[in-house]
Amino acid sequence: MKKTILITGASSGIGKATAKFFQSKGWSVVATMRNPENEKELIKLPDVLVTKLDVLDLDSINHAVEEGIQKFGKIDVLLNNAGYGAYGPLESFPREKILRQFNTNVIGLMDVTRAVLPHFRKNKSGIVINVSSMGGKMTFPLGSLYHGTKFAVEGISESLRYEVEQFGGRVKIVEPGAIATDFAGRSFDFSHNDKLQEYNNIVSKITAVMPKMLKNAAPASVVTKVIYEAATDGKNRLRYMAGSDAKLYQFLNKWFGYNFIVNMNKKFFKL
Repeated sequence: MKKTILITGASSGIGKATAKFFQSKGWSVVATMRNPENEKELIKLPDVLVTKLDVLDLDSINHAVEEGIQKFGKIDVLLNNAGYGAYGPLESFPREKILRQFNTNVIGLMDVTRAVLPHFRKNKSGIVINVSSMGGKMTFPLGSLYHGTKFAVEGISESLRYEVEQFGGRVKIVEPGAIATDFAGRSFDFSHNDKLQEYNNIVSKITAVMPKMLKNAAPASVVTKVIYEAATDGKNRLRYMAGSDAKLYQFLNKWFGYNFIVNMNKKFFKL
C-alpha cells in the first residue's frame, strides 16, 4: 500500500520541491497551501491532492486532514513546513506582527499536529517532521522573532517525541541552513523604523551582507532529500541537518561554544 505524506506550505520552495520528490518516489501527497486555486504544476501530478490549508485557520486545517484521509485512506507522515521569517529590531515590530510570526511558525504548527495526532494514534504509527532551521540552535542578529519561533519548534519537538512514542509514533526535526527559496521574498518580513537611530548601524550592516549569504545558498533539493531520509530511514533519530553551512555551524558550536559563534558573527557582520 502506498504511503501518504501531508505537507503544509507546499505552494513553493521546500514544500513544493518535497511534494514533487515524494510523488516521484511513489508516495501519495496531500499538498496543502493557502491559495490552491493558484497552483498550476502539482495539480497535474497523479496521486497528489492539492487542497487549502492555512495554519492560522483551524477549519481549513481540519478539512485538509479529513480530505487527505478520505482521498488516500491514511496519512503516514506529516511535514510541518509552512512558515516565514520576521527580521528586524524587536522594538520596531508592532505587536500584531509579533503575534503573526509566532502564530504562524509555532501555534500553527501545533494546531496542524494536533489535527493529525488522533489519526496517528488510531493507526499506532505516524511520523511528524518539523522543519526547523540551523537558526533553531544558534542565532543571527535581528532575528529575535524568527529564532524565537525556531527555538520553540525545537523544544516542542524534543518533548513531543516522548508522547508519540507511547503509540508507536516518531518526531523528527529537519534543520536547514541557507536555502535558495523565496525566503528572502514573500517568506521574509523585515521591519525597521529608521527613527530608532540606535539600530540604524546594525540594520545597514546586516542588510548589506544578507544578499551575499543567500547567493551561496543550497538548492531546496538538499532539504528535500533529508526530509525523505527522515521519513523513510526507520530510525529513532530526532535531528537531521540539511546544508553544509548548518553542519559547519553545528560543528563550531559543539567544539568551540556559544561565545565563539557570537564573536564570529560580530566579525563577519562587522559589528
